[in-house]
Amino acid sequence: MRDVALWIIEAGARSDDGVAPIVQAGHPALRAVATPYDGQLSASELTALLDVMHRTMRAAPGVGLAAPQLGLPVALAVLEDPGSVSPEHAEVRERERLPYRVLVNPRYTPVGDERVGFYEGCLSVVGYQAVVARARRVRLTGSDEHGTPVDEVVSGWSARIVQHETDHLNGTLYLDRAELRSLAVTDEFGARWATEPRPTSAATALGFPLD
Repeated sequence: MRDVALWIIEAGARSDDGVAPIVQAGHPALRAVATPYDGQLSASELTALLDVMHRTMRAAPGVGLAAPQLGLPVALAVLEDPGSVSPEHAEVRERERLPYRVLVNPRYTPVGDERVGFYEGCLSVVGYQAVVARARRVRLTGSDEHGTPVDEVVSGWSARIVQHETDHLNGTLYLDRAELRSLAVTDEFGARWATEPRPTSAATALGFPLD
């Protein structure tokens, strides 16, 4: 694991923008259950790896990135969401700004039975979008990069990001949970469905349930 982590750090150092390549669906690391992080890297190495992950996520651009997406099956993820530019989308999707944070060995459990369906994409499944029904609220546990325990309830779009990235650490892609009748190439999604706060028209036209 350490050799792969150092390769990722060096790849970021060699690139002009400090980013590393994101592996795509079909890469074995995306289907492996991530190894729990337990101090396999020195403090400086961990900081450097997380910096590369953060820059790579921003450059993509994305709102989350798990270590397996860089070919490293270890339970680390970074999250950051500027929020929605549309007030209507922000309200319907409960999408508020999510400041940059690191999750180490995260787990989530649904809080209540409420599920909501929205289109998602993935930096490791380039070119496609699909609707995924996810828990509206989850309990997130784990720790941060300093070893401080995390135990909190997350809701709305932030809960969706937590679920998506934590799923990566269990070898699960969003397509495994998606309504496959909703699957759209990105250009088609942008032309037809991207302006809707919820994919109501898409559900009617393509024939899939929302929740």
